[in-house]
Amino acid sequence: MDDSDLTRRRFLAACGVALGSGAAGCNASPFGGGDDSNERDDGPDRPRPGGGTGDRVDPLTPAGTRSGQYDRFGQSGQQLSNAHATVYEEAIPSIGQIQVYTSNSSGSGTGWVFRDDYVVTNHHVVENAESIWLRFSDSGWIEGTVVGSDIYSDLAVVSVPDLPQSANGLPLSRTDPAVGTEVVAIGNPFGFSGSVSSGIVSGVDRAIEGPNNFSIPDAIQTDAPVNPGNSGGPLVTLSGNVVGVINSGGGDNIGFAISAALTRLVVPELIETGEYRHSYMGVGIRDVDPLLAQANDVEEGVGVYVATVRTDAPADGVLRGSTGQTTIDGRTVDTGGDVIVALDGTPIPTSNALASFLALEASPGETISVTVLRDGRRRTRELELAARESAN
Repeated sequence: MDDSDLTRRRFLAACGVALGSGAAGCNASPFGGGDDSNERDDGPDRPRPGGGTGDRVDPLTPAGTRSGQYDRFGQSGQQLSNAHATVYEEAIPSIGQIQVYTSNSSGSGTGWVFRDDYVVTNHHVVENAESIWLRFSDSGWIEGTVVGSDIYSDLAVVSVPDLPQSANGLPLSRTDPAVGTEVVAIGNPFGFSGSVSSGIVSGVDRAIEGPNNFSIPDAIQTDAPVNPGNSGGPLVTLSGNVVGVINSGGGDNIGFAISAALTRLVVPELIETGEYRHSYMGVGIRDVDPLLAQANDVEEGVGVYVATVRTDAPADGVLRGSTGQTTIDGRTVDTGGDVIVALDGTPIPTSNALASFLALEASPGETISVTVLRDGRRRTRELELAARESAN
């Protein structure tokens, strides 16, 4: 270890940034993580709740700087020495630029090493790719191959057999970050390679629109600037844990990332089988608003209203959709549909909470209890979940 490495590690210790010896797979992560999933706590568990950036841009340009973003040498060309810079310096060898070529276009994005030779990115970054190339801070361009992709979570895994030795697996956080947690987004916005922007976690348990107009649950909201080219890159805490995979952003100080919790479920299955099976009920739903609550005698004013039930879906014959309508204050309001208030005893106040439960707490083939309000009475029904039809 040279003097610069020793200085950096002493600085990490002083800042409370833990350095562990464990790693996922065969590589040693600079951030640690003592088990096979390469995870670490960022704090206490948060109680479970009770468009992607257009990356079709010109080929990557040499490293540069933008307001609020830094290349790996800092805006002044000298090595930075603050906590944000330290996290960046430890993580950047494991974060690569992605260049994608299709039959009639090219695009770019970001990816980061999960474990072994597997790199995580967004589905929309590599969709329809005919060839994929990655470049890391310690490598030239390396060809990769998509081993699995999931449009419903907008996650994909690329195999890169010839990763540089410095590209080690980054640890996924075990827990959801607290709102206000400081984070950095590392990626390649507008082709400016190896850029970092900083901010905080602005919100959690968001539902964001996926590439096929389905909602992706449990997303992380951040005010760290993210733009086209950041997609697929990690959102990292100052302790070095990945809390999300950047999915979208570009304006109004709002960006989104697929949560570590969802990533932790989807990515290993993509590596193992090339696909991920999502739980499916087969209902059209919306949040209970004041008019729905009034029209359907929902005294609590919360829950998820079942507007429609698809024929031959798991919910067919188990749950009830709208049977009529009424008029309140001149507005037409659906009536008669079940109002879901709990799944397996977990309160479900919103459609976001329902989506998060299905994504993180349930599996296809599992039978769950659904507590509903119907005709003013609380009832419990048993429902066997199916797998959502593949859309890849």
